[in-house]
Amino acid sequence: MSNGDIFVGEVIGTAILILFGAGVCAAVTLRHSKARASGWVVIAFGWGFGVLAGAYTAAPLSGGQLNPAVTIGIAVDTGKWGKVWIYLLGQFVGAMLGAVLTYLVYLAQFQANVPDPESGEEPTPTLGIFSTIPEIRNPVANLVTEIIATVALVLPILAFGLTKGLGESGVTVLIVSLLVVGIGLSLGGPTGYAINPTRDLGPRIVHTFLPIPHKGTSDWGYAWIPVVGPLVGGALAGLIYNAAF
Repeated sequence: MSNGDIFVGEVIGTAILILFGAGVCAAVTLRHSKARASGWVVIAFGWGFGVLAGAYTAAPLSGGQLNPAVTIGIAVDTGKWGKVWIYLLGQFVGAMLGAVLTYLVYLAQFQANVPDPESGEEPTPTLGIFSTIPEIRNPVANLVTEIIATVALVLPILAFGLTKGLGESGVTVLIVSLLVVGIGLSLGGPTGYAINPTRDLGPRIVHTFLPIPHKGTSDWGYAWIPVVGPLVGGALAGLIYNAAF
């Protein structure tokens, strides 16, 4: 794969991932959305389908990694670091692009994020649409959660390569998508399961600059946890896989 193919593939694939993922969060969160308050199960499946669509789209160009934690895990296992920066750059640009696209899809709902004159309902904080927010703010516990959840993502992804024919058949992407749904349902409750540094950081940057009325804070004091945790988790998964398999 050429550097250009990798970059374009990761931009497109990650943008689709974030469009689906942030999109389902917007659908569940925003006033005047038909899916409002439909719940965590809907969010988990929305993110899973985002992985499915993004990874299948990017696979012919870049392999569809779409996540620095996955990229780092593969590099730690294989020792091949030469193209890592291209993957990371494409993922970061794609995550920001996907966040902007989500904003455009829900533009009318974002613009209506003002106090309801009839019910008196307050505007909705919008950061949770774009990035993760812990239910209990405890840096150590939050970091541990992100590390464990990311190992639970990356280690199986690496192990799937041991099954002959799985990658060639295209089933791997479907299985990884279901894995993301499972992580969301099982491990996503404490922090919102970033398990992907650019998935959180790119949209958080976009949220900071978007002209959303009453959008609330972008919470930069927490922002390092969903970046550091998944990076550590991805590296640990690569080390574990390299030692055990």
